[in-house]
Order: sequence, then C-alpha cells, then structure tokens
Amino acid sequence: MHGEELEWMSDAFHKNWMSTVGENINEVERLVAQKIGCKYAVALATGTASLHLAVKLAGIKPGNEVFCSDMTFSATVNPVVYEGGIPIFVDTERDTWNMDPVALEKAFELFPEVKHIVIANLYGTPGKMEEIRKIAKKHGATIVEDAAESFGATFRGKQTGTFGDIGIISFNGNKIVTGSAGGMLLTDSLEQANKARKWSTQSRENAPWYQHEELGYNYRMSNVVAGVIRGQLPHLEEHIAQKKEIYFRYKEGFKGLPISMNPYDEKNSEPNFWLSCVLIDENAMCKQVRGERETLYLPEHGKSCPTEILETLASFNAEGRPIWKPMHMQPIFRMNPFVTTDGSGRGKTNAYIAGEGTDVGMDIFHRGLCLPSDNKMTPEEQDRIIEIVRACFD
Repeated sequence: MHGEELEWMSDAFHKNWMSTVGENINEVERLVAQKIGCKYAVALATGTASLHLAVKLAGIKPGNEVFCSDMTFSATVNPVVYEGGIPIFVDTERDTWNMDPVALEKAFELFPEVKHIVIANLYGTPGKMEEIRKIAKKHGATIVEDAAESFGATFRGKQTGTFGDIGIISFNGNKIVTGSAGGMLLTDSLEQANKARKWSTQSRENAPWYQHEELGYNYRMSNVVAGVIRGQLPHLEEHIAQKKEIYFRYKEGFKGLPISMNPYDEKNSEPNFWLSCVLIDENAMCKQVRGERETLYLPEHGKSCPTEILETLASFNAEGRPIWKPMHMQPIFRMNPFVTTDGSGRGKTNAYIAGEGTDVGMDIFHRGLCLPSDNKMTPEEQDRIIEIVRACFD
C-alpha cells in the first residue's frame, strides 16, 4: 500500500458513493483499458466473476467441450463448469509452463468439434499466445484469456489479456496490483462490454420498475474497492520492477544448485514476475510421495524435494507454496479428458489414449515450488531464504 489507496477510498466515503457506481469505477475502467490496449474494460467484483462472464460471452453452453489450461488454479476452469461446459485439459509446455500448442493441436485432432479455448498465463508469464491464436483460428475456436496473474506482462510488446477474443485480469489480495478483491473483463466489443455490465447488475432492463428478462448476477465492482485499485495502478511498473529484482536475486543466489527458475521466452516476452518459482533437477530429487492431502519424503545428502524445502521455509516463518496441482490430477476433474503432446492421455470415457507422451504438468508439480515473492521482502530476508534453500541440498 502506498497511501493514494486510502485517499480514493476516503473520496468514495465523503462523496457517499459506497456502492457499485462512482468515479473510482469509471476511472479504473478507463485506466486499465488504456494500459492494456483494449477498447473496453468492465470492472467486476472478482477475477472469477470476470471469467464467468467472459465464458458466457464466448458462448459456452451446457454440454460444450472446452480446451483448458491444465496447470493453473481451479478458478480458471470453474466458470466453464458453472455454464455446464466440459473441460478437456491440455498439457503444459516446458518453455513457459503454459498450455502447449503442440498438445492443443493434438487435442483438436482428437476432439475436432471443440470451439472454445480457455488459457491462463501462469505465474505472470505469457504463454505462446501467437501459436495458440493461429491454431484457434484454423479450427474456428474462440479464446478466453485468463490474465489474472499476468497484468502488465507483455509478449512482443503487446499486453497479456488482449490475445484472446475476451480477456480478464484480477485484483485479488495477492496480485501484482490489488484492490483486496476485484477483477476486470477486457474486450474490444462495445456489445460485449454492455452485456457484461448488464449481467453484472442482475440483468435489470431499462424499465420504470425492476424488469428482468434474462439471468443476472451481483458481479459489479464496489466503488470503494475501485478506490484501492485506483491508488495502486500508478505503481504497477514499480511493483513489476520489484518482482523482477526478486526473481533475478534468486537466480543469482541459486547458482551452483541443481535447480532452475520458472522459465520464460527471454527474446519475445516480459513477464510481470508475479511469483518466483524453482524446478529441482530430476537427479537431485530425494524420494517424495504425495497423497491427496499428505506427503512423505526421505531426506538424502546432496538432494532435496519441494516438501522438504517448503517445510524448512515454514519452520523459519517463511511461506512458500507448491506449484498449482494440474487440473487433470484433481479429484473433481479426474474423469475429464486430458491430452499430451503426442495425443496420449485420457479420452471421453476416461480410457487411456495410446502414446508415449510425458505428463509435463505432473512432472513440474512433482519437482517444483513457489518461493516467497512479496515485493515488501527485504534483500536481507531474501538472502536468508536463499541460505535456507541452499542448506536443504547439503
């Protein structure tokens, strides 16, 4: 927090605009659309609400199969299910840890009737969106881009959130810019923007009474929350610079260890470095077994595993996190189809699809972890974290 947030919240209070209309909302929509480079931004209560309306605007109906990013938070996928869609999970590529275009093309070979793609930019790193777009165009599919974690990140100079037919960003409490809550739907279509605004305010019709002709939602952003975001937005680039510094301090501090940082396309993309993550080399992994809610590992000299590192960090009151558990491994989605780069995986009946493909998402989940990445972390605190991680390999 920088101070301006409280000023704009107080402005809403003193002007008595405490609900879902007001100057803060209007200004935040204007500023975000200007920053992102889209024509319209619609301020909503959460990133998930934004995704839900984006899924509706994309035309996903009950029974529609939808290709979805596999390694992401469940909020990327849940709105598809809200609308009765059936997620088909597409495996991850190693270059950016996002949806693999090769696996996506294989998915279209197996499920040619699919006309919708929902893709996330993991941990603030842009996916291979140009390749994804070409494949989508070839097969006549729409793209919903979940840029919840990647606000401010760019690919070839273009902001994430603008590569899909509809995009969203999040202002959740842990995001690069926060309102404590909040999200934004991004579109170049005035019709879509107006539809989202109508749906988000309970679909009230233009009548002298409360007239409703279609389903609506209480999804509009509060003018108070918008005040927090309005105060945060001028500091976006500052926050990105701090996150980038954390990423490269880790990278330098881990030299000589059998680990690597979460990757990105250094030639074409500039992440927002929202989270710094590491992947342990296969030959440096001690034995680790994970159940549904518990995990075991066997300490071994010169080796470590995510569980050991996370438990050690926690003992020093430093919070790390596991990598997102891939959606195809989640109990709720275990019966959903899943496709890897060579077309192997699971089919419509959950039967195994023949092939020799590697489950990349499962491997990254097994060997990876997210490190403390708070931009309030001091260099001294980060140096201590580096020491702790290094000691796990002694």
